[in-house]
Amino acid sequence: MKKPETLQEAIVYFSDPQRAFDYAVQLRWSDGKVTCPRCKGSKHSFIKTRRIWFCYDCNKQFTIKVGTVFEDSPISLDKWMTAFWMLVNCKNGISSLEIHRALGVTQKTAWFMLQRLRLALHQTHSGKLNGHVEVDETFIGGKARFMHADRRAKASAKGFAKGMANKVIVAGILQREGKVRTQVIPNRERPTLQALVKDHVEAGSHLSTDDCHSYRGLYKEYIHQIVDHADTYVMGKVHTNGL
Repeated sequence: MKKPETLQEAIVYFSDPQRAFDYAVQLRWSDGKVTCPRCKGSKHSFIKTRRIWFCYDCNKQFTIKVGTVFEDSPISLDKWMTAFWMLVNCKNGISSLEIHRALGVTQKTAWFMLQRLRLALHQTHSGKLNGHVEVDETFIGGKARFMHADRRAKASAKGFAKGMANKVIVAGILQREGKVRTQVIPNRERPTLQALVKDHVEAGSHLSTDDCHSYRGLYKEYIHQIVDHADTYVMGKVHTNGL
């Protein structure tokens, strides 16, 4: 059966315990070499009927869950893998309510799963992104007209631009067909944005950004291509629509 592309397909795909197990093994040991999570030993035997390994180096058994965010959880792998699929495939994000409805678990359980999965994704943010990478930023927060008059007056007194008062700036970096990272930044100035790009994107990568002046100069380390949103949002493969 092909890998799932929709939520319905994901639920059907992971409903098979063996497929869910194999998928989890592939995620954990992507190089195909299973190692003991306790001693890192590679000498072991696999007990197929129980889906556990016995390590000959430390003489202990271990399961796919040991040493992961799934450890000590009675939740079955089919639910864990479906929730994981939802989290990484829904670009607008998902809530515990959505997991609760899709998997038939309580909202409390769904919240627990979501927190564990987000922790796992955060821990895998090692190394730099490469290939074709999109970078963009946005302002997040309520509109000024919905603020209390006193709060709106204070924001105005601080000299915020209209519409930007009391908002948080969040930058996003997307490796096409790969990972996405987000980070709250203090401003959109050149030193801030260029330092962010250099910290997270491997030199020599293809880089797509909008025409913000703060990105100018990155061509020295990247294959930097710009799309001017005043004219168009897409120029062939040059766009930031993934973010």
